[in-house]
Amino acid sequence: MGVSHISNRSEKQSERWSRRGVLTVLGVVPAAVLTGCSGSAGAAESSSSGGSSATASVKAAKVPAVTVSPADGTKKADFTTPVEVSVTDGTLATVKVTGNDGSTLAGTFNGAKTKWTSTKNPYSGTKYTVAAQAQGATAKTATFTTKSPGETFVGYFTPEANSTSGVGMPVSINFTHAVKDRSKVQKAITVTAEPAVEVVGHWFSDTRLDFRPETYWAAGTKITLSLRLKDVEGQDGIYGIQSKDVTFDIGREQISTVDLSSKEMIVKRDGKTLATYPVSGGNAQHTTWAGIMVISERFKQTRMESSTVGLGDEYDISDVPHAQRLTTSGTFVHGNYWASTSVFGSQNTSHGCVGLHDAKGANDSSVAGYKFYDSSMLGDVVIVKNSGDKTVAADNGLNGWNLSWAEWKAGSAV
Repeated sequence: MGVSHISNRSEKQSERWSRRGVLTVLGVVPAAVLTGCSGSAGAAESSSSGGSSATASVKAAKVPAVTVSPADGTKKADFTTPVEVSVTDGTLATVKVTGNDGSTLAGTFNGAKTKWTSTKNPYSGTKYTVAAQAQGATAKTATFTTKSPGETFVGYFTPEANSTSGVGMPVSINFTHAVKDRSKVQKAITVTAEPAVEVVGHWFSDTRLDFRPETYWAAGTKITLSLRLKDVEGQDGIYGIQSKDVTFDIGREQISTVDLSSKEMIVKRDGKTLATYPVSGGNAQHTTWAGIMVISERFKQTRMESSTVGLGDEYDISDVPHAQRLTTSGTFVHGNYWASTSVFGSQNTSHGCVGLHDAKGANDSSVAGYKFYDSSMLGDVVIVKNSGDKTVAADNGLNGWNLSWAEWKAGSAV
């Protein structure tokens, strides 16, 4: 049938075709049928001549597509996972993540620069703007807002910010919720000193963490407490909210030693004896704690009532002068105006406190109680010996110095 189709051509044309030419044309027909089954001869010719350049054009036309997670417009994004930016059909040039609180999230690219991941998680309750630029493409901007945590906790710290304390003052933190993950919380808190010294944390309970060096702070030390508790999960579903730095200073060194056998107190300032005072300590029925204690509170005058320390109605004095707390359980070093002057230095007659002769009204600067109070500050060390009682518990007040360095470090969670 192919031959008869050719024979229908004009005679002038057919006369010029040889038999070999006819066979050649016939041989081409099946091939044309197989390769051009759905297109015209012109389309097939175009495809064979320009196919590779068309494919290149398609590839060149692809535009880099940038994706941000959390997605643009998210209102309650998770704050416990990092921010991620990725690109297809391209590479990332720059990524910047900025919070409405002015903070920024740093991050790193993968090796191919097709993905960027923040090195830290975003903060809770914060609106973020992500500006991402792929090579050769316009910048993409996305915003999202992280959700707020359900329950929160804070750490109340001692001493106060910008205060000056004695050389015995630890950094003590009390949490408003019990901490289950002690390691995670402790890693979010650092205490550094100038001049530098190793500072270690010790957990007294699931709500109290103290920091101290091996020995007392050096006079003149500057201490910085860095709290990075925001969004740290202390226990399931309860997150910290603090992210701040506070500093305080250590003043001069004052260490006072109370010997209840000789009934005197020697006060040393920077290694030199400043004063010696006669005292009266706890009697045989109410002995005074022994050991190293730190002044944690100071009152020019305060009320002392025996019922508050489990001693019934033995005393109730509304105006005890120059009282300085040594233990949470109620041990003070304080002035005493109601006992005879002859008691001090000769008898131990108190209910467990260390007393110095003083005057009613707390305004007589000539008496021992006034002088000692006037020379003291929070964080000063008071050592009691020969009291007839055992060493005070390390967590009874700010008295962690009664633990050896090995014992102290054993209480760290990191």
